[in-house]
Amino acid sequence: MNRRVFLLSGVAGLASRAAVAQAHRPVRVACAADLKFAMDEVAEAFRRETGQAVEPVYGSSGNFRRQIAQGAPFEMFFSADESFVFALADERLTIDRGALYAIGRVVIAIPTGSPLKADPSLFDLGAALRDGRLGRFAIANPEHAPYGRAAEQALRHQGLWEAIRTRLVLGENVAQAAQFAMGGGAQGGIIAQSLALAPQLARLGSHALIPAEWHEPLRQRMALLRSATPTAHAFYDYVQSTPARALFHRYGFVLPGE
Repeated sequence: MNRRVFLLSGVAGLASRAAVAQAHRPVRVACAADLKFAMDEVAEAFRRETGQAVEPVYGSSGNFRRQIAQGAPFEMFFSADESFVFALADERLTIDRGALYAIGRVVIAIPTGSPLKADPSLFDLGAALRDGRLGRFAIANPEHAPYGRAAEQALRHQGLWEAIRTRLVLGENVAQAAQFAMGGGAQGGIIAQSLALAPQLARLGSHALIPAEWHEPLRQRMALLRSATPTAHAFYDYVQSTPARALFHRYGFVLPGE
């Protein structure tokens, strides 16, 4: 009898320690690459306020949609294209259809010393194609990155897509495209405004906002996955709070209700 009590006590102790470990395990969150700087700040603000850690993982929304469908261990998904969240919801992999958290914008970003101009009309980019000033130009891969698709649509709108295709350097996601555009791998690029506004990139050159009418709206949606813990639920609520919204606004996002 005493041995049985001892065994039960040991099992209870293990369960208790497992629960504590789970409570303190960082929430793994799949985040669209345009969120890199904004989400780092939101996650840190949440940690300071609650003591709970969030671990953002950045990449292209299309790739995350596929990874989550294949069982990747995330608790939340912040997509740059709401259709990916809707697809996962239809597959019953999220607890609901989520919430719109932001609408993104794209910019033409030009590093210091480039022969190109940060011209929002893209007229200078067209002229550079004709006069030989343009070598390489960076965008995210349109096949799985929403910001790459928006860049393609903007270039098509201005009649530049066919002429520029052979000059493109494709980033796996928009953060990598920003590195190419501003870090010497290209003479410029079309990237997320949220990345161009970050001090780490803003000091490397200049940028100009491309008209929103030139591409489909970048409606960014978040959702909790079926594996979401109470901490993930708390972070989901926090992202919709006034302090978090202020951080997103500072990085150029249009917010729900604005």
